[in-house]
Amino acid sequence: MSLTGDLRKGMVIRHQGHLFTVADFTVARTGKQRPTVHVKLRSVKDGHPVDRTLAELGELDEVPAETCSMQYLYASGRDRVFMDTESFEQYPLGEDILADAAPFLVEQETYRFLRIDEQIVAIQLPPVVVLEVVETSPVEHAGGATNVQKEARLAGGLTVNVPLFIKNGDRLRIKTENHEYLGKEH
Repeated sequence: MSLTGDLRKGMVIRHQGHLFTVADFTVARTGKQRPTVHVKLRSVKDGHPVDRTLAELGELDEVPAETCSMQYLYASGRDRVFMDTESFEQYPLGEDILADAAPFLVEQETYRFLRIDEQIVAIQLPPVVVLEVVETSPVEHAGGATNVQKEARLAGGLTVNVPLFIKNGDRLRIKTENHEYLGKEH
């Protein structure tokens, strides 16, 4: 398959032996030339972005995939144990599948996973998660200075820069793509 009409966001393709999801694509038309299709891919294995044109990709092999919901139960050594919300079957998942998602996981929360050939291959984190501050320095006042920040360690072990008024126990909205502080959750 190599037609633009068959390309859609979220589809899983195999390119050079690796699995990618299509994050976005745009069609650029210039004069009488054939349109150029720019495709933004995200590696299923590690989440890294890749930009290609449809011509560079060549023939696309769509991989049949489905999503499933699983609840995060607990950590067991280096693995994290999840329960399928439909079958109640438990799955210990390692770093190879969770990649950089482990600091964003909250016990008892439900997450979406990508499943290919009955195998779980990747977690699909939401763009924003809410995490609790477990350790930060005391509340400070900057005396009118703006953009002064301090570090805060969140549940799950992630450390982010936050404004000075943030205190232990606050729940913060964090962007999963770049670990950016977006504000307090009320």
